[in-house]
Amino acid sequence: MLTDQGRFETPNASKYLQQLCMHFAHKVAVEFDATHGTVALGMGPATLYATDGVLTAEVTAPDAADLAEARRIIDSHLARFAFREEFETMDWQSAAA
Repeated sequence: MLTDQGRFETPNASKYLQQLCMHFAHKVAVEFDATHGTVALGMGPATLYATDGVLTAEVTAPDAADLAEARRIIDSHLARFAFREEFETMDWQSAAA
């Protein structure tokens, strides 16, 4: 399995984590609280963490194409909630790097 980690500096980290998790819960299994969430994406789990000023997402998938799709899913949904901050994409890093 491959893993990438994304980072978004925002004062609304907990708010966005909860919005994402509530949104995904309409379609897939989700567990979350104000600082941690796990989303069962089709290609693998996404784990979200909210700390003071930072939202972090860790996505896991079996191959590079699915990993890219997991990143796209997180980014596109987060863009809907964080549009006031002009969010485009998380700062993604490979766990292998």
